[in-house]
Amino acid sequence: MQMPRFEVPEALVTEILSKLPVKSLMRFNCICKYWCSSFRTPHFISKHYHNNLKNNNLNPLLQRFDGNANLAYLSQLSVEKDENFLVKQNIRLPFFIHDSPYVWGACHGLFCLHSSFMNDMEVAIWNPSTREFKILPQSSVQRPTYPGLTCKYVIFDCGAFEFDFKNDDYKFIRFVTLCYVDSERGIESPDDVSQVELYSLKCDSWKEIPSPNYRPLDYCLSNNCLDGICYWQIVTGNSPYEKVMILSFDMANEKFSVSPILEFVGFFSKTNINVLVFNGSVGVLVYPVEGIDKSFDLWVMNGKEWTKQFSIESIPGVVNPLGFWKNNELFLLNTNYEVVLFDPSTQELKVLGINSYLDHHREYVSLFFYVESLVSINGIQEHRDHIIRQLVGDASNNINRNIDQVDTKYDDG
Repeated sequence: MQMPRFEVPEALVTEILSKLPVKSLMRFNCICKYWCSSFRTPHFISKHYHNNLKNNNLNPLLQRFDGNANLAYLSQLSVEKDENFLVKQNIRLPFFIHDSPYVWGACHGLFCLHSSFMNDMEVAIWNPSTREFKILPQSSVQRPTYPGLTCKYVIFDCGAFEFDFKNDDYKFIRFVTLCYVDSERGIESPDDVSQVELYSLKCDSWKEIPSPNYRPLDYCLSNNCLDGICYWQIVTGNSPYEKVMILSFDMANEKFSVSPILEFVGFFSKTNINVLVFNGSVGVLVYPVEGIDKSFDLWVMNGKEWTKQFSIESIPGVVNPLGFWKNNELFLLNTNYEVVLFDPSTQELKVLGINSYLDHHREYVSLFFYVESLVSINGIQEHRDHIIRQLVGDASNNINRNIDQVDTKYDDG
């Protein structure tokens, strides 16, 4: 006797599928053509992303640097049930011809990667979940010319990657400093020239934006963008009385604005200030420059007022923060250049056993958090010539000093 066939409602199927990992959905592409096409619809992509966001399914990605090989790495961290953090794999991106890339922004599960701060202009957008990447075209923005002067250096100070909700477009903004020299005498000009460039994924092109005449400081933690607006800190005044302000850029209307940080911050020469987004609000993390026993104050902006969210008393043996985890836990880098996690509710400092660098260049270490996303960037799929993934099974989590000497077989799993 043939069993009756039960049809599962389409809405229920969509709901179930939207809660699965991207890796599973990619496998299902080969099973059902209808599913394959459904996964590419804006509705499903948005539903899948917001389910991950709602469930706080954060994935940590650690950016670190091997000074011996002069290579930057992205290390994907795996979070176990007992909140143990292990390096799952180290990722190298050799499609940057001239230099190793650094993360200059993250949005909706996408990362914007940029090469070095000088002359080389290689930029890419990468989705680590779908393993799709897109190398951006070179900027067509013209550099200004001056009689008797030659542009010698092009320096990229910092940038940000964010979604423009109004125009349904992903945009990347970067600040450029031009250094000129006397064409005949070779003497460097005392005056630098600033430019701002904006890339649109929808148009796949660059354009110049009027410069705000401020050079932002790239001291942001994890993420400095919120609701289509990017935030940086800038410094005004002269030493030792510099003051910190916040520079913002609205991706939709493509305009800059400046807002003050109140006197609680203190002088720039004595205080470190990191701009960040914390629980859906723009904030600053304030801590002293001197000493290895750090105390931290977190302030967030509510409307036009600053409110202290909480304070963390002296934590011994740490040098700088990396970003906030769930339940207000704070990732830090200690004096042994290891990643540690501080829980303010228990005052516990947990050493995770993850070494950040081989040669102690701590200024390059950063930690980013993302949720898996199906967002397409109209790029191409990874290949081992583009992105090399080295699976890590060793509990020590140490990076090999030369990744080229180990097996770099591409992992399709």
